[in-house]
Amino acid sequence: MRELEFDVYAPEGAEEGAPVIVLLHGRGASKEDLRVLRRHLPQGAIAVFPQAPFEAAPWGYGPGWAWYRYLGEDRPEPESFAESLDALEAWLAALPEALPVKPGPLALGGFSQGGTLSVAYALTHPGHAAAVLNFSGFLASHPRVRVTPDAVAGTRFFWGHGTRDPNIPFALAERGRALLLGAGAALDARDYPIGHWIDPGELQDAMRWLEAALAEAVAAREA
Repeated sequence: MRELEFDVYAPEGAEEGAPVIVLLHGRGASKEDLRVLRRHLPQGAIAVFPQAPFEAAPWGYGPGWAWYRYLGEDRPEPESFAESLDALEAWLAALPEALPVKPGPLALGGFSQGGTLSVAYALTHPGHAAAVLNFSGFLASHPRVRVTPDAVAGTRFFWGHGTRDPNIPFALAERGRALLLGAGAALDARDYPIGHWIDPGELQDAMRWLEAALAEAVAAREA
């Protein structure tokens, strides 16, 4: 497994305490895949795009990179999933040193595998991420991922999913959302009549939600 490569995009004149938005790509893609979202992100935020540590080709996912080997339904391979969780933890701990200013609240999210890992990271590191964006991911069935009131405390979740998704069936979204809500999570669940991609309307909803979530997190820090 490789160390995480990443790109940082800080706005000109970034201020101390600027929110940091970390977006994780899906399987078979790379750190460049979600850069198109940069222009939609809240103003003043620092955007960071890490690259998954595993080569995707040996698992049949194409020429890019993957966060874990997928076994089907809501089951990632336990070993590769745990390794990526650990790699993400170590990378996020060191990330402030790579930023031009002292960072503010963290928003973590991604598409498909990136969304799945983001949710898992938030649940295994309660309160570390103020906001989590899950585009077409699932709630992983993994020994380290437990959905409890303590695990969801202090984090807001956005979960957008296509009702026609052939890769991560909508039923998995319904199941995962129900577990989060049952634990008392602050969850905004949005459904779209699409397949396995990010819809423009979904992106607009997510960015509006993210701006409000980060504003709330910044205000809480300053209180």
